[in-house]
Amino acid sequence: MGGLNRRDLLKAGGGALAAATVSHLTSSPAFAQTPKRGGTLTIRGTDPPHLDHMLTVSFKTHVLMSFTHSRLLKHKVGPAVASGTFPLEGDLAESWTQPNETTYVFRLRKGVRWHNKPPVNGRELTAEDVRYSVERFLTIQGNANAYMLKTVERVEAVDRYTVKFTLKEPFAWFPDMLATPMAVAIIARECVEKFGDLKKPEAFIGTGPWMLDSLRPGLGQTLVRHPGYFVPGLPYIDRVEQIVDEDSASRIAGFLAGKYDVGFDGGLIFRTEWVQIRDALKQKRPNLRTADVVTNIMSHLSMRTDRPPFNDLRVRQAMSLAVDRKDLMDATSEGTGMFNPPVPAGLKEWSLPVAELGEGARYYKRDLPEAKRLLAAAGYANGFPGSVCFTTYGSSILVDQAQLMLKYLKDVGIEAKLDQKEYGAYAASCLVGKFDSMTFGPQTTFIEPDNYLNQYMPGEAKNQSHVNDPVAADLIVRQRRTFDTAKRRELINEIQRYLAKQQYYVQIHSGLSVAVWESALKNYGPNLGYDFGGRVTAAWLDR
Repeated sequence: MGGLNRRDLLKAGGGALAAATVSHLTSSPAFAQTPKRGGTLTIRGTDPPHLDHMLTVSFKTHVLMSFTHSRLLKHKVGPAVASGTFPLEGDLAESWTQPNETTYVFRLRKGVRWHNKPPVNGRELTAEDVRYSVERFLTIQGNANAYMLKTVERVEAVDRYTVKFTLKEPFAWFPDMLATPMAVAIIARECVEKFGDLKKPEAFIGTGPWMLDSLRPGLGQTLVRHPGYFVPGLPYIDRVEQIVDEDSASRIAGFLAGKYDVGFDGGLIFRTEWVQIRDALKQKRPNLRTADVVTNIMSHLSMRTDRPPFNDLRVRQAMSLAVDRKDLMDATSEGTGMFNPPVPAGLKEWSLPVAELGEGARYYKRDLPEAKRLLAAAGYANGFPGSVCFTTYGSSILVDQAQLMLKYLKDVGIEAKLDQKEYGAYAASCLVGKFDSMTFGPQTTFIEPDNYLNQYMPGEAKNQSHVNDPVAADLIVRQRRTFDTAKRRELINEIQRYLAKQQYYVQIHSGLSVAVWESALKNYGPNLGYDFGGRVTAAWLDR
């Protein structure tokens, strides 16, 4: 396999990674040049808490929606797109213009049809649908993602096929927000009016390439081809079966047995699990294709920085110095991965290598004497007790990481205990900052840096650590108003250096994962984020 080991990553300086290295477990035929219609793609799915994407932060809902719903814009996909990069293109929008810094005008495709289900019954999508969707996104109570479009002052349906956005202030990331899979999927007013919300399967109606055929709680979901999809000929695959399997050992066994056509975590397999099954796969599934991918799945320890002891900078820095990131990476990622500054390493165009963090770089290397000195200076020479809110996500790797984090904290006198919750309860509370002491776990896998930086903005639902730092907030707002990409990157680098010193979140590494898929799946390219449906829309099966 043509993978990257830890030494290769370190040679890269912890920064941008070259395009993913693709290989076969054994040699296999070249891609077919002519697409084939039909077949069933089987993937490892999850059990969504409900289906209203504006009322949950759960990735389980957002991944499912990537198959069924459309957005104004989307990210390009396919084998030619390098993993970790996200060029934009139109989805429902045929074209768009930006007359000035606060105005965007989108021209919609004509003839886009909703799924032919009541109460929408296959009618044509119009600009009014877009306007309604955005208004609901911004105003419905409980939408933790509403901040993504909070700069919108007004959205208008200019005519049947034209939508105009007027922003309150310049926001360079606005097109990226419209393309984010968990943000503004376009919905039909009729569904909300009939069902009250979009939580029920009957209301799960979009204009996307597949339609929801059945949802079986605890078992899986079946998606079938939308015959009226607006891109002629697509999708090629007739049926998608998503099988719920939340147990780590079970999904590994299922993949070995050929149960899934792609890796079981959004098409990826974590390095630790990959090492366990790689040799067996050579015998049992010799036609698999693979690519090494640095992920944006970043776990961190968040804390109530609005309360003692975590409102003391010295305590936060001591906690970071207590963590042995190399040991953690060796133990849970087979020694591979990249340390994370505030923007995860998987976003290789924007993440600043730890070596370039200046003074803040010191807090990513373990130093127990200095950690204890800082705690003593802050008045906690004997440490302090605490709790760590946690859910397993069905991952034994995450459980191991959490246990190691508790050990590292104990090494400097911080006696923390796990407060383990069921996923739904965790997502509704700790993931959005509702906890008493600390939280540990993976963060939403955004595909641009602004959403990661938003975790430092006062008052935001995803500001888990309750950060209120005027310096950071000013820098974050400035980069949002900067349209020149090079100058914006300079500001984001400055932000990362500043936040590395503050340690509002104690971040660990981004693991090196392996994208794995059957060679029968053609025209497929792995990437990061929740848009798995988008990545297989133009793929086909050649079995």
